[in-house]
Amino acid sequence: MPAEIILQQSPDAAALIEMRQRLAAVRSALAEREAEVARTRSQLKAFEGRYLHRVGILYAELDEINARITEREVDLYDSDSARRRAQEARQRAQETHDAAFGADQEPEEFDPSPSLKTLFREVAKRIHPDFANDEAEQKHFTLLMMRANQAYSRGDADTLQRLLDDHLEINTSLADEGNAAALVRITRQIQHAERDIAALDREHKTLVGSEIGQLYVDAEAAAREDRDLLGELAASLRERISDAQYRLEFVERQVNALGR
Repeated sequence: MPAEIILQQSPDAAALIEMRQRLAAVRSALAEREAEVARTRSQLKAFEGRYLHRVGILYAELDEINARITEREVDLYDSDSARRRAQEARQRAQETHDAAFGADQEPEEFDPSPSLKTLFREVAKRIHPDFANDEAEQKHFTLLMMRANQAYSRGDADTLQRLLDDHLEINTSLADEGNAAALVRITRQIQHAERDIAALDREHKTLVGSEIGQLYVDAEAAAREDRDLLGELAASLRERISDAQYRLEFVERQVNALGR
C-alpha cells in the first residue's frame, strides 16, 4: 500500500496493517520450524531403527555374555562383591536387550478415553481448515490441526486443551471489532506463535543433543567421508563379543575344574 494512503489512515489502521504483516511472517516461520522438527523426529526415528538392528543387538549380545561371565564367577569366588557384580551385569543385559528388541514388539492399540475424544472434537470444530475465513488462516489452521492430530494420537490432553484455550482467547468477541480490538487479537496471535516457535526450538535442541541425535550427526559426517559409522561400530562389537566368549569359556573351564 502506498505510504501516502497509510498516512491518511488512523494510527490504529496503519498499525493494524503492520501487525498483520508481522503475523503472516511469524506464522510462516512457525510452519518452517514445525516442518523442521517433524523432519528431525522422522530422521532420528529411522536412524534409531537402523542403529538397533545393526549395533543395538550386538550390544545386547555382548552384555548377555558379560552377565553370564559374572554369574559364573560367583561360583568361583562366592563373595558378596561377586554377587553384586553379577546382579548389576544381569540388569544391564536386560536393559540393552529391551532397548534392542523392544521396538519389534507389537505397539499397544490406541484406545482414547471418552474425555479425550470429546476434547479433540471440540478442538477440531474450531480449528479445522474448512472453517478458515481466508487462505492465510486456512494454512494456519492446517498447521494447528496437524498438531491436534499428533497430540490426540499421543493421548496428550494438555496440548489439546492449550490449543482450545488459545483459540478461545484469541477469537473472543470478534463480532464488529474495531481496529483497536483487532490489534489486541493479532498481538495475542503473534505472542502465541512466538511461544510455539520457542518451544519447537527447545525440542529441536533436545532432539539433536540426545545420544541418538549426536550419533546421527557423527554418522552423517562419516558418510560424507565415505565411511559407514554403524558398520564400524558393529565390527568393533563383534571383536569384543569374540573376546567375551573366550573369557566365558575360560571361566567355565575354571568352574568345571573345581567341580562346581
